[in-house]
Amino acid sequence: MGMWELVVIFIVGLVVLGPERLPVAIRTVSKWVKTAKSLANSVKAEVSEELRIHELHENLKKAEQQELKDLSPELQSSLTELQKAAESVTHSYKKTQSDTSNNQQLDEKK
Repeated sequence: MGMWELVVIFIVGLVVLGPERLPVAIRTVSKWVKTAKSLANSVKAEVSEELRIHELHENLKKAEQQELKDLSPELQSSLTELQKAAESVTHSYKKTQSDTSNNQQLDEKK
């Protein structure tokens, strides 16, 4: 939107709403715009993450077809990234399991 379009909208708003209600209306509209922008940004981030996951999955399929031998650097980096992600998931799962078993042991001692 250009400057003149904003001026026209402001003047129409001032005439229709009056000077008492115009600031409240501006705040409300700005909240809606901020909410819409944050929603759009979160959808954009989610879609890009899904595309990255899809690409990693395709690279993993290619690596499996080549039996994990003589991989291109791109496939090797994707495979390494997937292995690190799997290790972090299993590591946090082991932590949760050990915390649960420790809590159970403490409960049994009581």
